Amino acid sequence: MKQTSVRVPYEPVEVAPVTTNRRVLSKIRTRQKVLEAARQLFTERGYEASTIRDIAKHAGMSTGAVFANFEDKSDLFEAVLMEDMERVAERMRAAAALEAPVNDKLLSVFSAGYEYHLEHLPLMQAIIAQSWLRPLNAELRARAAAKVLLGIVGDALRDGSRAGEIQAEFDVRLVSETLWDGYLANYRRAVYDEWGLDTLRARLADQIDLVLAGLRTK
Repeated sequence: MKQTSVRVPYEPVEVAPVTTNRRVLSKIRTRQKVLEAARQLFTERGYEASTIRDIAKHAGMSTGAVFANFEDKSDLFEAVLMEDMERVAERMRAAAALEAPVNDKLLSVFSAGYEYHLEHLPLMQAIIAQSWLRPLNAELRARAAAKVLLGIVGDALRDGSRAGEIQAEFDVRLVSETLWDGYLANYRRAVYDEWGLDTLRARLADQIDLVLAGLRTK
């Protein structure tokens, strides 16, 4: 028995092109413009002297546009902080990728932070000052973000351990936090004693030597 094939007519299915929601894009651009304006004013004037009205004017927007993206000035300041930490993390990762002895690698990692923040020193001063005043939830978010930076320091220490420069067994978290605390404390010298990058690097190099002295294998 001869079979007859049945042909079903082909009907192409039209696939609607994926379009990006213009409103979403506009909101992203607005938020970024507000962040950049806030960063600039926080850097120039500090936290207290920068008002939402001034930030909105600097961004070329209304105060309503600012409040549509951020609850208040502290929320905006926290967003600036988080974005800055991401930028510093990128620079620190690049420094940590270089092949070097552990002391030199750590110095390069922290120097990347100094190089960035010395260009925005009043902002860094405000960040440190506000860290004592922010609510618990904001503090916990800041600590979570700082873990990324501490992780870069910890990885540099582990590299030194694998290379046999320092002990195989030690408290990586404790050493990382000790070095980090010294790094942050030196910003006070930059603000009040006008220490530049070279002076900060020299002090930090001594601090790194001191901390790692007890971990040396030889």
